[in-house]
Amino acid sequence: MADQTDGKETAKLLDELAGIIKTGLDAKKTASVLYRIGCPVPEESLLAEIRLYAEYLPIANEYPFTDEQRYLHFLWEAMERSPLCLATNFSFPFRRMIAKKLFRRVGKNFCCENGVRFNFGQFIEMGDNVFMNAGTFIDSKGGVTIGNSVGIGEYVRILTHTHSESNHEERTYGRVVIGDYVKIYSGAMIFYGIKVGDQAIVAAGAVVTKDVPANHVVAGIPAEVIRERHNEGKHREELNHRWLFEGAFQKD
Repeated sequence: MADQTDGKETAKLLDELAGIIKTGLDAKKTASVLYRIGCPVPEESLLAEIRLYAEYLPIANEYPFTDEQRYLHFLWEAMERSPLCLATNFSFPFRRMIAKKLFRRVGKNFCCENGVRFNFGQFIEMGDNVFMNAGTFIDSKGGVTIGNSVGIGEYVRILTHTHSESNHEERTYGRVVIGDYVKIYSGAMIFYGIKVGDQAIVAAGAVVTKDVPANHVVAGIPAEVIRERHNEGKHREELNHRWLFEGAFQKD
């Protein structure tokens, strides 16, 4: 079974990229990272002029991106266009590396699959041992707080704002807070301002429009409580929220 530390060349490349990113990104350093991960490298002058979609959203006027935040976002997205995104022993540590610089807070052992997108990484906070599966989208404009040992399934959507029906330019923002040891299954949608209590489960395809009580399961559209979680008397670490075989990428 492959281990997250397999491969001297992979470890060497990751160390090299960590050294570049640690010192703060500019156009030149970003071009260097792109080259090393096998992405086409535009002219540095073009990299210096890039603007992200999120920067055209109204809240970006209040919270403008720094150059480094812009390049970190760009590298996260560029990684998805690189063949190396398919090499889990490279892509998981690389995404973790970006998250530690870009997110407001990220704990140890962050695991993230392909195709995860967000618009304001700087508004995301998370604890230890968080796992995000493929295709998840986080609209983080209103802020997102994710607790420890949370598992988020494929194509989950977390939304932190809404629009007035009478005036689209009127927006309401609300932080989404997800407690510790929560599991959110594939295709679920969580709306702005929602709090999901510790050890709760959101069923696949659920549309969550109100707070979820701790240790309960919600399902349906709109989501309703259907029962208590079958914990069998177990709590927190006893629930064994290890996401991959033998806890790969959760060794710290």
